Amino acid sequence: MNNVSLSSLRAVNLSLILLTGSISFAGLSGCATVGKDFAASRVVELKIGETTQNQVREMFGQPWRMGMEDGRHTWTYGKYRYSLFGPAETEDLVIRFDNTGTVRSYTFNTSKR
Repeated sequence: MNNVSLSSLRAVNLSLILLTGSISFAGLSGCATVGKDFAASRVVELKIGETTQNQVREMFGQPWRMGMEDGRHTWTYGKYRYSLFGPAETEDLVIRFDNTGTVRSYTFNTSKR
């Protein structure tokens, strides 16, 4: 082999070793987080039949997910943290709006105590 081929082969091998090490380290840490933080302490401020979509956005920011349920808009705020070495920490808030853009109902769940 010439010097160029040998050094290229070494560079590829080093890259593969670093990539494998990074993947292994991530796997050993055993953590994964999905979603984004939101002000869960403000859930008590939601008023069915009164709070508007604009007010919800001011309280919690942009929803993590948006969808439809029974033809009406739903917004989901959530953060889900999973770990191989401890309990999961999850919080989610699903807000259902009526046709005028006012809170119709909501569900808040948390694994925090």
